[in-house]
Amino acid sequence: MNRLAQIAHSYEMQIEEAVSTIRARCGIRPLVALTLGSGLGDYATALKVEEEIPYTDIPDFPVSTAPGHDGRFIIGYLDQVPVICMKGRIHLYEGYEPWDVVLPARVMGKLGAEVLFLTNAAGGINFGFMAGDLMLVTDHISTFAPNPLIGPNFAEFGTRFPDMSHIYDLELCDLIRETAHQENVPLQEGVYVQLTGPSFESPAEIRMLRQLGADAVGMSTVIEAIAAHHAGMRVVCISCIANAAAGMTKEPLSGDDVNLTAGETAPMFSRLVSGSILALGKALKKS
Repeated sequence: MNRLAQIAHSYEMQIEEAVSTIRARCGIRPLVALTLGSGLGDYATALKVEEEIPYTDIPDFPVSTAPGHDGRFIIGYLDQVPVICMKGRIHLYEGYEPWDVVLPARVMGKLGAEVLFLTNAAGGINFGFMAGDLMLVTDHISTFAPNPLIGPNFAEFGTRFPDMSHIYDLELCDLIRETAHQENVPLQEGVYVQLTGPSFESPAEIRMLRQLGADAVGMSTVIEAIAAHHAGMRVVCISCIANAAAGMTKEPLSGDDVNLTAGETAPMFSRLVSGSILALGKALKKS
């Protein structure tokens, strides 16, 4: 077995062991996989919890080390919709490889989740955005983050060269727009760009990103969306605009401020996410 084949085999075993461990603890087949971003972890209390599984209980599973990321799977129901929730995600800046960062998304897909619902806290690049706004991600820029599909292709997930024309599911994005209207939640829309972090961006980088068409910037999400889309999952994403990006105000950036703004936005975020998951659940049951 050559080196690439060994890597692929080891990774496949890692996924299978994680799936087996979670299934042994909880037999629920999730319909929606929800990943909670920085400062947004308290949303997990909205679920009727059937099982909580710390990442440390899963063999060889990457563990969250970032502040505000608890590091556990929450499995349960939102009304009648079965949900698996990542309370704390994995980031490149923690020292993990791209395939480690997207491992949870692939595991949740293997558990049966049809939708990956991503959330994050982001810096606003668009001058029309304010801290506390929620943004529906309609597209992303992946140029500045390593592609998670580099290396052996896993044919059981998808093709070697997957199309990325509509990463964020058009029909499901419409459902989120409708939910925002029904819940009276103001909703911005835009393009999200992932950088590696952990340092915040410089003002010159923000000016460059704005010229490229980005509306918000963060340190997560994009490579998870690529891996999930590759695997056939339907992807949607909501960003909480936690601050104006570097150089847009005279204030220095702080991770504490990001978590604070996300926490203040929590009631509006919860209404939008809960309403959207219920709408997604109805739509998926009909299809």
